[in-house]
Amino acid sequence: ASTTRSTGTCGRPRSGRRPPPPAAPSPSRPPPPPPNPKSSEGGSAGGSSEADDTFWINWFCAMRGNEFFAEVDDDYIQDDFNLCGLSAQVPYYDHALDLILDLEPVQGDVFADDQNELIVASAEMLYGLIHARYILTTKGLAAMLEKFKNCDFGRCPRVSCSGQPCLPMGQSDIPRSSTVKIYCPKCEDLYYPRSKHQANTDGAYFGTTFPHIFMMTHSQLKPQKPAQQYVPRIFGFKVHKKT
Repeated sequence: ASTTRSTGTCGRPRSGRRPPPPAAPSPSRPPPPPPNPKSSEGGSAGGSSEADDTFWINWFCAMRGNEFFAEVDDDYIQDDFNLCGLSAQVPYYDHALDLILDLEPVQGDVFADDQNELIVASAEMLYGLIHARYILTTKGLAAMLEKFKNCDFGRCPRVSCSGQPCLPMGQSDIPRSSTVKIYCPKCEDLYYPRSKHQANTDGAYFGTTFPHIFMMTHSQLKPQKPAQQYVPRIFGFKVHKKT
């Protein structure tokens, strides 16, 4: 059966789900998969119980380059308290929020193609800023823990760190200030992600606090400092630091 979302607390009154996302996505993103057709009884056209709609959050997190993102709970997004201050940062805020939550637009809302593209871009920005807050919560930290254990964020390229799994972080909490980096909890340094697609992600979508809260919460995962440090040598002799 198709899923219907109840009225949330965010913004104006909301109706049921819609197929994600709008027809005119941003040129920088591939178009989303088309929604699976539904029969008049609410079931899937082919009779398969697995042929449900692909919801926007699932689609966004599964997109190439978005592997660092966790899926934010709907309940978290629908709580206005968690979104405090974001409406002033994101253009087309209400429409972007509707898109993220797969809600039908208010009747009479019609936009040109270029406006639809802006709404899609705004939805991505809004989700990223919500994500930066969510991953500091208990549920968010748990979701990122699973990704950390799977090395979804990559490993430290430093030889002495022996492939230590890393964590994503931003160098600023202000959007469009810098791209995401990976933080190694062993050498405590920052590196660029290996994937060029991931390297284009805004660092504010992970924030400056996350990896440190993560390691404080899961202190058992905090690694020992590298036992050895590389020493430059020429023909076996140490190179003087002032050379």
